[in-house]
Amino acid sequence: MKVLEAGFVQGFIRMCNDGWEQGWHERNGGNLTYRIKQEEVEAVREDLCTDGEWKEIGTSVPKLSADFFLVTGSGKYFRNTILMPEDSLAIVEIDETGEKYRICWGLVNGGRPTSEFPSHLMNHEVKMAATGGKHRVIYHAHPANVIALTFVLPLKDEIFTRELWEMATECPVVFPDGIGVVGWMVPGGREIAVATSELMKRYDVAIWAHHGMFVSGEDFDLTFGLMHTVEKSAEILVKVLSMRQDKQQTISAQNFRDLAVDFKVNLPEKFLYEK
Repeated sequence: MKVLEAGFVQGFIRMCNDGWEQGWHERNGGNLTYRIKQEEVEAVREDLCTDGEWKEIGTSVPKLSADFFLVTGSGKYFRNTILMPEDSLAIVEIDETGEKYRICWGLVNGGRPTSEFPSHLMNHEVKMAATGGKHRVIYHAHPANVIALTFVLPLKDEIFTRELWEMATECPVVFPDGIGVVGWMVPGGREIAVATSELMKRYDVAIWAHHGMFVSGEDFDLTFGLMHTVEKSAEILVKVLSMRQDKQQTISAQNFRDLAVDFKVNLPEKFLYEK
């Protein structure tokens, strides 16, 4: 099977385009990676080049050794993934040490994986351990309403989680573990990668102050849906705050406890504080 005919590649391209149409990927903003299943690798094996140069990842991810990833390219535009996928994307292989990678397909006009690739891989390793291998997608985007809130809300996990939970009843069902928040850091570096991977041990969502959002999920639909739900909740909160600074009514802590019983989710008590 040719790479571009594979279902996982088509799903990846669709997700990139959906994010572009939401307005989350100005210029070359954002990045996406997918840990490819072994049977999917075998299905496109004949289209892969495995004699390319090994390059340093910039971090060590031994639990991902010999894995293959589909990844957006550094400096590439999400807008172009549906138009020129072979220029915008790459399939890369991780070596046996978990410290090097090589390009096996894509980036035909040159380039390298996203500058956030080390962050993605560190978080893939964390989420693989935390979910027994179920999580395969890491997605970073620049949703405007979430970013706006990082200028007006305290950069605390409990506050972001509670405020966004209160904006729509389905939110605590979609992200019951809550949201982690990283204070501003230079993007693309090891410091932000380490900080995010620590949060990802507990959450599936991390907000990067004044920058964007970083989420993890099992597949493209669930991961995109998680990003979409958090951003929609943030949009509602931005509208509420623009109308008045205090809420006339909202979902209470006890309401959340009742919801958790009916929907069979575990909502950590640290988010159910009295306000």
